[in-house]
Amino acid sequence: MNRLKVVADIAVLNCYEDIVFLDDDEAIKECASFPVIGKSTEAPDGEIFVAVGNPQTRKRLMELYKDRTQPVLIHPNAVVAEDVKIGSGTVVMAGAVINPGTKIGRGVIVNTSSSIDHDCSVGDYSHVSVGAHLCGTVRVEESVWIGAGATVINNVNICGGCTIGAGAVVIKDINDPGTYVGVPAKMTSKSNLTRGGGTA
Repeated sequence: MNRLKVVADIAVLNCYEDIVFLDDDEAIKECASFPVIGKSTEAPDGEIFVAVGNPQTRKRLMELYKDRTQPVLIHPNAVVAEDVKIGSGTVVMAGAVINPGTKIGRGVIVNTSSSIDHDCSVGDYSHVSVGAHLCGTVRVEESVWIGAGATVINNVNICGGCTIGAGAVVIKDINDPGTYVGVPAKMTSKSNLTRGGGTA
């Protein structure tokens, strides 16, 4: 629920007032002083934002509500270049920097104090964690998790369905879904996801 508190705070800073939460755990009655009013499939009328960490769950819920307005939430203390393109349902948290020429997909989490440099592409449902850095012209495909403090050097491509461990440094293209850790990053386990990020 901690991420939900952060998203709620950003929503308030973006002048949203009537904020409610949905959660499939019926024991949870409130989050960040806002009421939890039902399950994830029971959204009332209005705009909806899916603040779920798991990319497959985030994708499923965003598709469930594809006919609803899914806003982009950007913290006022984030720095986003004027020409950056950001897909619906994406959140950009405090202290994040997104530089010119970058494209961010749908349902992406750009977390606190992370940076995405010029001309990058971040695929749908990916997560750039706290303090992670994508150098210029990096391409990240769908449903990739870039761990806290990780760095991806210039001109590197990362295929869908990958997890890049905290503090890892990616210095060459990653073409096989899996978990990568270390400096330089090396695969430690294969993923059961396809390159596009969907289930195999």
